[in-house]
Amino acid sequence: MIAAPELQTEFHYPQDTDTRFSSDTDFDDPDGRIAIQGKGKAKKAKKAPGEKGKGAFGAGGNGAPGRMNGHHQENGMEQMMLFEVVKMGKSAMQSVVDDWIESYKHDRDIALLDLINFFIQCSGCKGVVSSDMFRHMQNSEIIRKMTEEFDEDSGDYPLTISGPQWKKFKASFCEFIGVLVRQCQYSIIYDEYMMDTVISLLTGLSDSQVRAFRHTSTLAAMKLMTALVNVALNLSINMDNTQRQYEAERNKMIGKRANERLELLLQKRKELQENQDEIENMMNAIFKGVFIHRYRDAIAEIRAICIEEIGVWMKMYSDAFLNDSYLKYVGWTMHDKQGEVRLKCLTALQGLYYNRELNNKLELFTSRFKDRIVSMTLDKEYDVAVQAIKLLTLVLHSSDEVLTPEDCESVYHLVYSAHRPVAIAAGEFLYKKLFSHRDAEEDSMPKRRGRASINATLLKTTVFFFLESELHEHAAYLVDSMWECAADLLKDWECMISLLLDEPLPGEEALTDRQETALIEILLCTIRQAAECHPPVGRGSGKRVLTAKEKKTQLDDKSRMTELFAVALPPLLAKYSVDAEKVTNLLQLPQYFDLEIYTTGRLEKHLEALLRQIRDIVEKHTDTDVLEACSKTYHSLCNEEYTIFNRVDIARSQLLDEQVDKFARLLDDFLQEGEELDEDDAYQVLSTLKRITAFHNAHDLSKWDLFTSNYKLLKSGIENGDMPEQIVTHALQCTHYVILWHLAKVSDGTSTKEDMVTLRKQMRAFSLMCQRYLTNVNTAVKEQAFTILCDMMMIFSHQIMSGGREALEPLVYSPDSSLQAELLSFILDHVFIDQDDDGSTDGQQDDEAGKIEALHKRRNLLAAYCKLIIYNVVEMNTGADIFKQYMRYYNDYGDIIKETMSKTRQIDKIQCAKTLILSLQQLFNEMVSELGHNFDRSSSAFCGIKELARRFSLTFGLDQVKTRDAIAMLHKDGIEFAFKEPSPQGEGNPPAHLAFLDILSEFSSKLMRQDKRTVHMYLERFMTVQMTLQREDCWLPLISYRNSLQAGADDDTMSVISGISSRGSSVRSKKAKPATGKRKLVEVEESSSSSTDMWLTREQQQQQQQQVSGMQGAQQTPLMMPSPHLTSTAIRPDPTAKRMRPEDSYLGVYGMGTPGDQSHQQPPTPQAAQSQQQQQQAQQQQHPPQSQTPQPQQHPQHPQTPQPQHHHQPQMDYNTQVSWMLAQRQQEEVRQQQERAMNYAKLRSNLQHAIRRNTGLMEDDEEPIVEDVMMSSEGRIEDLNEGMDFDTMDIDLPPSKNRRERSELKPDFFDPASIMDESVRSTHFLGYDAFQR
Repeated sequence: MIAAPELQTEFHYPQDTDTRFSSDTDFDDPDGRIAIQGKGKAKKAKKAPGEKGKGAFGAGGNGAPGRMNGHHQENGMEQMMLFEVVKMGKSAMQSVVDDWIESYKHDRDIALLDLINFFIQCSGCKGVVSSDMFRHMQNSEIIRKMTEEFDEDSGDYPLTISGPQWKKFKASFCEFIGVLVRQCQYSIIYDEYMMDTVISLLTGLSDSQVRAFRHTSTLAAMKLMTALVNVALNLSINMDNTQRQYEAERNKMIGKRANERLELLLQKRKELQENQDEIENMMNAIFKGVFIHRYRDAIAEIRAICIEEIGVWMKMYSDAFLNDSYLKYVGWTMHDKQGEVRLKCLTALQGLYYNRELNNKLELFTSRFKDRIVSMTLDKEYDVAVQAIKLLTLVLHSSDEVLTPEDCESVYHLVYSAHRPVAIAAGEFLYKKLFSHRDAEEDSMPKRRGRASINATLLKTTVFFFLESELHEHAAYLVDSMWECAADLLKDWECMISLLLDEPLPGEEALTDRQETALIEILLCTIRQAAECHPPVGRGSGKRVLTAKEKKTQLDDKSRMTELFAVALPPLLAKYSVDAEKVTNLLQLPQYFDLEIYTTGRLEKHLEALLRQIRDIVEKHTDTDVLEACSKTYHSLCNEEYTIFNRVDIARSQLLDEQVDKFARLLDDFLQEGEELDEDDAYQVLSTLKRITAFHNAHDLSKWDLFTSNYKLLKSGIENGDMPEQIVTHALQCTHYVILWHLAKVSDGTSTKEDMVTLRKQMRAFSLMCQRYLTNVNTAVKEQAFTILCDMMMIFSHQIMSGGREALEPLVYSPDSSLQAELLSFILDHVFIDQDDDGSTDGQQDDEAGKIEALHKRRNLLAAYCKLIIYNVVEMNTGADIFKQYMRYYNDYGDIIKETMSKTRQIDKIQCAKTLILSLQQLFNEMVSELGHNFDRSSSAFCGIKELARRFSLTFGLDQVKTRDAIAMLHKDGIEFAFKEPSPQGEGNPPAHLAFLDILSEFSSKLMRQDKRTVHMYLERFMTVQMTLQREDCWLPLISYRNSLQAGADDDTMSVISGISSRGSSVRSKKAKPATGKRKLVEVEESSSSSTDMWLTREQQQQQQQQVSGMQGAQQTPLMMPSPHLTSTAIRPDPTAKRMRPEDSYLGVYGMGTPGDQSHQQPPTPQAAQSQQQQQQAQQQQHPPQSQTPQPQQHPQHPQTPQPQHHHQPQMDYNTQVSWMLAQRQQEEVRQQQERAMNYAKLRSNLQHAIRRNTGLMEDDEEPIVEDVMMSSEGRIEDLNEGMDFDTMDIDLPPSKNRRERSELKPDFFDPASIMDESVRSTHFLGYDAFQR
């Protein structure tokens, strides 16, 4: 005998332990004796044969007095339906179910009718199943009737409606089903009536074409299945208990054995076995009738419900469901196209892998789908990627041998992901893999501290991983990823200090210089993370509010780190004082200290040591990063709130006094006339100037007159021209800081008028000096001068007066035209250059890093100038020279130029349009000057300008109303430019710039219809009569531009057909609306004509009104064929409707020409007349009179229009050609669509045969089943139930411990022959006969 293993209590629902025998309306016998008797009595109430034929709906009857829908009428209150009670969700669900059970015991038909209407109403259907329908109609008829009464005006139903009253509806709905089965599990569910009826109803609804029915019934069926699985689990436990009691009683001595008890236990075991068989049949019906088809439903929510519940079944009752026959559905669905479904697959698997006892049953599944899970760590949906990493962590926790090193490495690099949840999950995986393996001896050893502790080894491993990842600038991201799972390790700063300062232990390998640098960088990142409590830049959206616990942890960490590093930082600086990279990181630590501890902890002597070390570092180093770190450290320590301020301020003042005095002394010697520049003196001046500049960035040095000395230095460089490059750049930067600090003082309002005058003079003089340095021979100097000039003009622009600072108006500085021209010239000469022409990297162009650095520098220069354009500091038309480079330098600066265009359009749409057309005109003039007037329009230069115009056109977007004036002005300027220059060859030849109209035509599609007429009339002002008659190639730009303006303005055939097609294709349109577009169109044109009056003279306006009125009388808009009334949101449309295009229904309405053109047409040929007669007959058949109600029907295919006969048929006009071309195109698309449908059907059939011939269900060829049913390439939803015989099985619950194995075992599920032997009943509706054994 096969014994079932002991079942864990975690498989029970939380309420099952107390409610297994808690039903007040059922039975209270703990041994289940009364339950067996009750069950036997219920079984005697068999249904009549007539009732079986009705599909589980029995005869109705009158309800109990004082009850309605299973609820008592109390205190005169309104009797409420089950749906209303569940919707409110306030009453105890168990009492609601108990009331329904009482009603069911009194009259089960009335109670079942209430339950049926409950499911119907939960689907959002307004219809109600009456008693007569319940008695006399089949299930399918009832569902069809409810479908017809379904309200389709709104696509929402209770499960999808948003709002506070529907927020908890789904939870209440699911709770009701679970409580109903739990309260009925001892008798009613075995009466072969209630469960048969409910399952039949839900199975039929789950196959409905109405989404609301299908969604609601699938959720109900899956929750019902989950409740039945719980009942089956309880039955299995009871059978095991009964069997143990029976064995214990039988093993007693004959004298002490109670035969009556043995008989009772045998009878009880028999009844439990019968109950389990009943439950098996119910679960089989739900699984085959609902799950098999809905787990591949077209709606992602329905697929997610199925996968979520099958995960619950496998976890709850693993002996019955945790096998490859059920796991395959989860594995296949991991390839789903919707992230929501893939997410449910991963969460379902997490519940299984969490239990190590189930690992043996998951081995085959893991080997088959492990690669898919690993690939899902890079899923485009971040939530899916997070859960995939967590699942792999559980797999790693269960077994170390499953994941290969390649699999682990694909997860390791995700610790540097910009998405924080993904990085944290990857950090946990990394910690589990590398740091959680400890020997038992290490755990039993006493805890050591410092270099001898266990964390020392783990920290070394972290350093090794960081160095091997080769992402040395991302230590902050690595620390943040591991912060939640390894905070204790990362906060072991005492161990880090020991690794850096202490000598290695005997036999221990010391850290290399590279490893020490990495450890210091990690140390700094952990200090920053602990002090700031927010992720690094790029992760998270700003700082969040800390909880009280997090604030306490933050304060404790800052106190501990200050106590440790206040003592350890001076010796660390002393040890690494000559290493610039290490010192730079160590000097940032005091920024995160709790400075009060220096006083409370009596650590003043360590503060003095720190200040001495910083002073020594300033004197030793000239590296800018190191000096700026020292400056920031002094700035952090010089906080007036703390008592250490005076001590630090004195040290800072002494340091700066020495440096400023030294600089003044060296500068006087350096600038002596007649003395040649000495390299040593230049180095001393440069090093001192670097220190002063670095400190001036963070400290106010206004009490020292640095402007005068720096101005002298800069003036000497201009006059002599031999000043070293770095001295000039640092002098420019230092002078810039002087002016900014002076401006900050003036902005405070505490300065005098003389201070403002002095600042204005200094600012003007310095701007002039920077302008002079723009012509310097050195590139670095010019770039520095340009950057400072742009910053100065931005700071001292008209916006300096905003925010109530009108008093600063005298400081406003507006650049003159010469300065603007120099800045633009600098951009064109130093930014828009080829990579090989850039010599700013001093021969490092072969180095890829050098190229990238140079590109970043040029991007910053361009961004600085574009800010001047955006903020109106320089004229907007100067941007034309920038915009014309958009295509050529798209890869390098495309994003900057595009953003500049967008911002300028927001400021002034018309001026932006004029700037764009100006850029195209400049390119055109450059091309003409290079190629001459007789250039080839197919040349690369002209095509490039035209492509640029197309790109510019796309930036205007789709809203023609917002950009109307700008586009009109753009065409106006373009037309004037095209006709501005006469032909160099004399009269009779096209103007010199006529080819520009070909470029201008790229913007014609952005014109509104009425504006096209206006632009066309403006174009005619520049044209002569002879121009309209020209057809030579040189006049083609004019012809094409005129055609682009006339397209859509003179001919309305295309727009009318497309408009009616779009309206007719709406699924929910219920009535035909007469087309009144022409009348509205004329009104719009008349209302909008005022905006274009500036184009036309008075006579031209009168002429335009006459043309509009003539078109209104000449053209007529045909009526649209009314659409049939639809009654359901069909998921599977009628196959005949698939082959119809919306345009096919209306093609027969239109003639080959408009009525206004009939007077100009020649009599048709006999072939054309015959074709027209056939079209009229088809039109009469397709479009009945308006008084008749249109019925859905398959439209006949339109007759083939004969090819035009060139010898007998006259030339067709424009409208006739458009109509004929539309007819030809539509017929060709109908034919191709029919061929694709036939090929698709053949492919599907071949795929099904191929799948059935497969030898294993875990092969790679199974996944196309899911992909095919999810979304077909044709965009159709095919019959989801087709060809699924091989996917079904019978649920066979495992035998109890002492139960004899069944004689009829199910065939091996991996045998394809056994799959084909299984058959599936029709899922359209599963009646009562499906449950007969």
